[in-house]
Amino acid sequence: MILDSFIRRAEDLRLITVMVTQHGKLLQKYNWDDDCRRNIYSASKSFTSAAVGIAQREGLLSIDEKLTEAFAEDLPDEVSENLQMATVRDLLTMQLGQREPALMGGERPFIREEDWVKMSLAMPFEDRPGTKFLYSNVGPYLAGVLVQRRAGCDLVSYLMPRLFAPLGIRRPMWERDPQGMVFGAGGMFLNAPELNRLGLLYLQDGVWEGRQLIPREWVRESTRKQAENDEYGYGYLFWMGEGDSFRADGKYCQYSIVLRRQEAVITILAECREQEKLDRAIFDEIVPKLG
Repeated sequence: MILDSFIRRAEDLRLITVMVTQHGKLLQKYNWDDDCRRNIYSASKSFTSAAVGIAQREGLLSIDEKLTEAFAEDLPDEVSENLQMATVRDLLTMQLGQREPALMGGERPFIREEDWVKMSLAMPFEDRPGTKFLYSNVGPYLAGVLVQRRAGCDLVSYLMPRLFAPLGIRRPMWERDPQGMVFGAGGMFLNAPELNRLGLLYLQDGVWEGRQLIPREWVRESTRKQAENDEYGYGYLFWMGEGDSFRADGKYCQYSIVLRRQEAVITILAECREQEKLDRAIFDEIVPKLG
């Protein structure tokens, strides 16, 4: 079986589920535990990316829109030159111009501020937007907030008829901020088959059962290198990877890895603290068997 050597090599890496699909068919799935929904952490960001692409198609926003226009009521008293230049695109590429990450997982339970939008925009924008990569939850959080405000509903409700329901994903639980906005940077709970469907959808250029759920151009733009990050690059809330792959990627190795050349998707849920070892096992033991 295609996963046998991978399972032996990854046995001690605290995996929960691994599944491999190719040409639209499930090749093999292996569970170390039940298929219950679990926190997919920052893999949630890729769903927020999809929401932004859909919202742009619907005319609710533009990724070239300035943050000073998108968040006009939330700006600090003094708006720096760099903040004036920042756009929605910068939220998606982790090139906002701030030098310190914020709204990270271990930090959020202890944040005293109730308004995370104003707090995020009040942080210093020390670098010119679009020039330096900094992994932070501020960008995807603000992007998710913008979609919710323009759509007039929370992010889950917005995506239900447009993405979740067509993919056969029942309404998921998703973390919220102190004011009740869905936290688009993390905290969604899905099981492996549900996360796998996102990878399959992107492999198919946004088409699912004959419906163009996400614009093809958006899928292509969001899954190519938009920012340098000392690795393979970063798209619009997607990581670029080895072998011309891209992935939704969450803490402790929640993955949906799309391999366009092989027309395959590898999805993993895990509690792995050794990402480099797991990544090497994937590309040594699974990918070569996909042709």
